[in-house]
Amino acid sequence: MNEQEKDRKPGRHISRRILLGGAATAAVVLLKSSYGQVVQKAITQAELKISDPTKVLGPPPGEVGTRSKFEKPVKKTSDTSSRTPLQDLFGTITPSDLHYERHHAGVPVIDPNNYSLTIHGMVDKPLTFSLADLKRFPSVTRIFFLECSGNYRSGKETMTPQEICGLTSQSEWTGVMLSTLFREVGVKPKASWFLAEGSDAAVMTRSVPVSKGWEDAMIAYAQNGEAIRPEQGYPARLLLPGWEGNTSVKWLRRIELSDQPWMTREETSKYTEGVKDGKIRQFSFVMDARSIVTYPAYPQQIQKGWMEIRGIAWSGRGKIYKVEISTDGGRTWNTAKLQDPVLDKAHTAFRYLWEWKGGEAEILSRAIDETGYVQPTMKQLKEARGEDMGGYHLNPVTSWLVQRDGRVLFKPEN
Repeated sequence: MNEQEKDRKPGRHISRRILLGGAATAAVVLLKSSYGQVVQKAITQAELKISDPTKVLGPPPGEVGTRSKFEKPVKKTSDTSSRTPLQDLFGTITPSDLHYERHHAGVPVIDPNNYSLTIHGMVDKPLTFSLADLKRFPSVTRIFFLECSGNYRSGKETMTPQEICGLTSQSEWTGVMLSTLFREVGVKPKASWFLAEGSDAAVMTRSVPVSKGWEDAMIAYAQNGEAIRPEQGYPARLLLPGWEGNTSVKWLRRIELSDQPWMTREETSKYTEGVKDGKIRQFSFVMDARSIVTYPAYPQQIQKGWMEIRGIAWSGRGKIYKVEISTDGGRTWNTAKLQDPVLDKAHTAFRYLWEWKGGEAEILSRAIDETGYVQPTMKQLKEARGEDMGGYHLNPVTSWLVQRDGRVLFKPEN
């Protein structure tokens, strides 16, 4: 009996050699027979490519769902961050595993059974809450975007929306309002700031005005219907809607109330930006209105005819009021259609029907929020802040160049 015959005897696993090469086998799946018995079935390459899926029995239900093998969206990663593939998404909710990441000392491993959040300082009754304690309070579910204040890159034509501004994502968040906990501990009237402290190795800390805590801040412990992901702050994080992402401290372990900011490392040497006359802008919390076209965009190549220009817009000041589209480099503008519902401090999808006739074109989008703020050009940003304005809170209008052959390239800003 040769080796292949031995490998095919009942009760033996199919060998690695058979799996990788023998009989052109491509994969093995577990199937249930008509008698309820679980059996192995080797699927050949020919079966995987078969045009009629009704001729092949598929795998049974699994414990965790998976994407189609034909869909492979990935985050672009660096040492400290990873970027959401905006050009590959549909709608406005970011799948949890594609949410952007920005860490200062990696992702800590925290046992939820040992987790605690302490609130103290200028309060009547300092308290420590377990995760179970937080979940016993009335819960709220809200849809908000998060965005890193350093969310902009430029420099070359071959950049995707993900590379340009993929440090923004949107989720449905569930948790307890911070105002509920403030009432529980009794925040003193003279308390005007609170310090949020994380449990990562960097012990990330930020000073936050108490007014934001009363307004709409959350302690989030769930994301898109499941426990919040470790990369997003498991078991619980601070969430400050519309504000720069680093203030929404992850792995939150302590909140201290005071009558002044702490001037921590992250709000003095970091997360400040230069303005004119050598001055520094500090505590620039709100993320300004912004938009980006995600189709057509690099590396796509379009065909002549009608198409939808699509993208997302958002503002930390509230709702998006309008998105305008230009296909001639900003000489003329047209109003895009916003996808309902338009939510507060949330990504809003927009679309604009356009006929490309084969000539060169330059596609731009600009967002206008409900306060009247208009997304600026890079030239306008430099005029307002000066040439040396650092890398934070840059939200310029983004341009896509359509070549005569249909190739789409990014137009870097000067």
